[in-house]
Amino acid sequence: MKLSTKGRYAVMAMADLASASQDGPVTLSDIASRQSISLSYLEQLFAKLRRADIVSSIRGPGGGYRLSREPSEIRVSDVIVAVDEPLRATRCSEAKGCLADGRRCITHDLWDELGRHIYLFLSSITLEDVLERRLLGAASGAIGANDRLRAEAAE
Repeated sequence: MKLSTKGRYAVMAMADLASASQDGPVTLSDIASRQSISLSYLEQLFAKLRRADIVSSIRGPGGGYRLSREPSEIRVSDVIVAVDEPLRATRCSEAKGCLADGRRCITHDLWDELGRHIYLFLSSITLEDVLERRLLGAASGAIGANDRLRAEAAE
């Protein structure tokens, strides 16, 4: 699965906002500066995040953006879906398969299931998890369990 800059930048900006918003509203220009993201790109992303009620805007002097919910209540998948980032690993379109004749390729189910796992993983991670750096090694337990199962099956 290829996650485009739209999804990655949205998550980066939201983590920055969650980190900096304890002192009040945060301007997009501050986020853009800290994260090296184009201000105009952030404006487009935050318009979508606002429509999805993930952020709210405060107008006027001292204004900016703040989270609409606590970081523990905002899932990474919510952010990615809000900016219209598809979470699919297949090359198929919604309407037809990936082969020239419209059929699905032989590995379609593999990539479709991978997309589902990615979505489930991103749905299990909150902005708070990102801020608290609770992700490092999150997959190692699953990898270790799979290695143990393979070893047991080989015996």
